[in-house]
Amino acid sequence: MPNTINLGQWLSSASQQLKQAGLDNARQEADYLLSHLLQKNTAYLYTRPELALETEQQLKLNTWLAERIAGKPLAWILGEWDFWGLTLEVSPATLIPRADTERLVELALQLSIDKPKARVLDMGTGTGAIALAIKKERPNWQVDAVDFKLDAVSLARKNARQLELDIRVWQSDWWQQIPPQTYDLILSNPPYIHPQDPHLSQGDLRFEPKTALVGGKDGLQAYRDLLVPIQQRLTQGGYLLVEHGYDQAAAIAELFNLAELNDIKNYKDYADQPRATLGCRS
Repeated sequence: MPNTINLGQWLSSASQQLKQAGLDNARQEADYLLSHLLQKNTAYLYTRPELALETEQQLKLNTWLAERIAGKPLAWILGEWDFWGLTLEVSPATLIPRADTERLVELALQLSIDKPKARVLDMGTGTGAIALAIKKERPNWQVDAVDFKLDAVSLARKNARQLELDIRVWQSDWWQQIPPQTYDLILSNPPYIHPQDPHLSQGDLRFEPKTALVGGKDGLQAYRDLLVPIQQRLTQGGYLLVEHGYDQAAAIAELFNLAELNDIKNYKDYADQPRATLGCRS
């Protein structure tokens, strides 16, 4: 049975252990764990460092700490993650939403789509992050989402219910099961990592599903699948906006050209890396 310690002592000890494990944001991660357990914000932790932790609380925190030191993603330990101001339930079935992907949402919202009831499709939705963020900002838009994994579809639907955001989520391997209709905007953050990329054996990527990460033999297969019927699936003047790897911008632009999309533009992420490409059906 652990000795009784207070909030300040646990944060100090946990931060040191996480730092020794090589985690860059050790103090922030310790804050996340304790805040999640207590359901309090970080200001609460720092204004009440003398509050004692109960034995059960210490045991739970130490279990989480051991899991994190072993490499388990923080989001999976917490069971939730924030994206675009939304708290999403996460699971090992899907990719953990990244802050960089918020750039895709930001770019989508800047597009000149004048239709009050525009139709939007998020392909490879995972947790539903992109679709739900768009619906939050454009409640009158019809937002659909698809994923080929049933677990992901169930999770996205659950997040939609919990957030009370009305989106439709289907199970489909790309276009196979999607009803025959056109969209004003199609978004995707598909699998785009090369199978030999060393990052797959580092950090959180070691744990996340490879089907959500690896984009075929060259990292580009998902874009080819996405683009096959794109002329039939976009409305005239409709947009396709995708996230991709920092070194894939030229290859994505070439694929967009082959698919006869126009006004192709590349955008950088918050770290100033080429991260998103936009095309339009004229």
